[in-house]
Amino acid sequence: QVQLVESGGGLVQAGGSLRLSCAASGRTFSSYAMGWFRQAPGKEREFVGAINWSRGIIYYADSVKGRFTISRDNAKITVYLQMNSLKPEDTATYYCAGLKLGTPFTVAATTIPSNFGSWGQGTQVTVSA
Repeated sequence: QVQLVESGGGLVQAGGSLRLSCAASGRTFSSYAMGWFRQAPGKEREFVGAINWSRGIIYYADSVKGRFTISRDNAKITVYLQMNSLKPEDTATYYCAGLKLGTPFTVAATTIPSNFGSWGQGTQVTVSA
């Protein structure tokens, strides 16, 4: 079982930046693909992006493409979400999660929250206008 802990959220003005971290422990981390999702009050959990840890392939939601960047640090077993040019509509609780074993790393599969397990507790991002 992989344990994930997100950090780095906070309050920022529109146009600002934040970097979220997702630290993993437990099973061999290199065997996982990781995803970032977000959920605003009253809305469905939304795909943000995903990274195939070993192959380095990264997918992004259209809404964040060009503004958000996912990266990884093998030594720290941590995945990052660098968020630039933040907008008020980016306000949400952000979660990282590990792709379930046996789930293919495809655009279609990685956008579905139920394909992920080992969810972190989430970190709040609030962007003021």
